[in-house]
Amino acid sequence: MVIIPIATKPEQMEQVNKEVQPIIEELRSKGITVKFDDADNKRPGFKFADYELKGVPVRLVLGARDLENGTIEVMRRDTLEKETRSIEGIAQYVEQLLEDIQKNIFVKAKTFRDAHIYECDNYEEFKERVKDGGFFLCHWDGTAETEAQIKEETQATIRCVPFGVEQTPGVDMVSGKPSKARVIIARSY
Repeated sequence: MVIIPIATKPEQMEQVNKEVQPIIEELRSKGITVKFDDADNKRPGFKFADYELKGVPVRLVLGARDLENGTIEVMRRDTLEKETRSIEGIAQYVEQLLEDIQKNIFVKAKTFRDAHIYECDNYEEFKERVKDGGFFLCHWDGTAETEAQIKEETQATIRCVPFGVEQTPGVDMVSGKPSKARVIIARSY
């Protein structure tokens, strides 16, 4: 996470620094990595965009007006929501927020992955559908030759033998040889 101070005068920056240091220490004591970006060679808007591009999950912004009100701006990257919270208890809030963000990102990725897994037993159909992306559950005879042929003809490779998928014997879609299990085949992108 990152904390970005907003101050136009040196004395404002001193006040912000003074208020932020206990927050940083408390967050670090909880095992949270914190960057305090008090560099004065970049404008706050540039810093916001830069940290968003880097994937920093939580951004705290504290300025002179926030100090007067006893508040801090919290921005979460996964939903792009901004809110103003009390400085009091912000470390506990950020700790819970990071856990919520982790769960949210995991569920989103798992849902995407599950929605893009397709069973396929026909090689011609596979060659057409793999162009559009996705993960294909296909029978594989276990030979390097078949794997090389798939890679050469489709630029897709065998990714893994998946857990949690009922494995039944079948026929390799490329060679026609017996197969013990399905594998996930996909293109990198």
